[in-house]
Amino acid sequence: MTVKQLQELLNLKCLSEGEDRELEGGFCGDLLSWVMGYGEYGQAWFTIMGNINAVAVAALHDIGCMVLCQNSTMQPDALAKAKDEGIWVFSTDMPVFEASGKYFEAIK
Repeated sequence: MTVKQLQELLNLKCLSEGEDRELEGGFCGDLLSWVMGYGEYGQAWFTIMGNINAVAVAALHDIGCMVLCQNSTMQPDALAKAKDEGIWVFSTDMPVFEASGKYFEAIK
C-alpha cells in the first residue's frame, strides 16, 4: 500500500506532503525513545506526538508517514520541519487503535 492509498483508506487530512511511496508496515507509539529503537524504514507511524522531536525521529528512520490520531495537532515549528524534510503528516479523529487496526486489516 502506498502513502496516498493509506490516506484514501482512512480518509486522512493531509498536513504535509512528501513523495508517494510504498509503506513497509506500521508502528504505534508515543514514547520517542521507543520509536527510535524499534521504528523502521518506510513504516506508517500512528501517534499523538506532534512536536519537533517526533519529526526528527521520523526523519531519522525515514518513516513512510506520520498519522496524528485523536485530533492531536502538530506544533507549527514541527510542521514546518516536516514540510522541509518531505515527511508525510496526516491527522484523523480516530484513536490510534482504530486507525492502525484498519490499516492492518487492509495490508494483511
